[in-house]
Amino acid sequence: MIFSLVSPLVYRYSELLQVLVDRNLKVRYRGSILGVYWSLLNPLMMTGLYTAIFGAAFASYYDSSLINYILAAFTGLVVMNFFSSTTNQALPSLVNNGELLNKIPLPMGIFPVAVVFANLFQFSVTALPLLIIVTLITSHSFLNILALFCPILALILVSMGVSFLASSLYIFFRDVGYFYELLVFIIGLSSPIFYPSAIVPDTIKPILLLNPILPIIESIRQISLSGNFPDLFLIAHGLLAGIIVLTFGWYCFKSLQYQFMDLL
Repeated sequence: MIFSLVSPLVYRYSELLQVLVDRNLKVRYRGSILGVYWSLLNPLMMTGLYTAIFGAAFASYYDSSLINYILAAFTGLVVMNFFSSTTNQALPSLVNNGELLNKIPLPMGIFPVAVVFANLFQFSVTALPLLIIVTLITSHSFLNILALFCPILALILVSMGVSFLASSLYIFFRDVGYFYELLVFIIGLSSPIFYPSAIVPDTIKPILLLNPILPIIESIRQISLSGNFPDLFLIAHGLLAGIIVLTFGWYCFKSLQYQFMDLL
């Protein structure tokens, strides 16, 4: 159902979406030599840092292989970096374009969507090829490569849902920006990025399951690093979380939209 609501926005305004995505990328990397490839710097540096600090301690949870820990940490960081960057950029997207919206009647939902698509393009030319190569080397299966796109789709859905919700709330409460920094930190800390999920106490695990990023990270790792047949339960868990978050975010956005112009 949610696709029938959001898809017309993308298809009907595809040219406008392309213009906004191009503008987003050009403004972000104007004058840069590496351009979008700078987005790999953060996960690569953090992977090196986590490996230096935790690699020896946590390698035993990854078949006693430091390489496997490095790949697991990089995978978690790539997912979290996409979510964090996308939603943080989408947060002020409507407010930053308030002057334009007051001059030209444009569909408001296109601005957070454009941020998601800009980061998706960046992800597609930087981290995604590396994940595909690792998956192919580890599993030797094109089925795993195809399955890899399921948790990535879930990541897109979650990011888009949170972007809709955050950008709409930011119009009413500018303090949301400060609160959201704390929320992203909590989501990152409760996601098994630099630590294995096996060390989490059983009493805490049910709470962590509320984190929509967790099944996405676990699913990508299982598909890319285990070499086994894709875990359909993890894939379904991630997709279900994505659909729920997107539906809730879109519903809140549409419910509050009639008040936006009075505050922009």
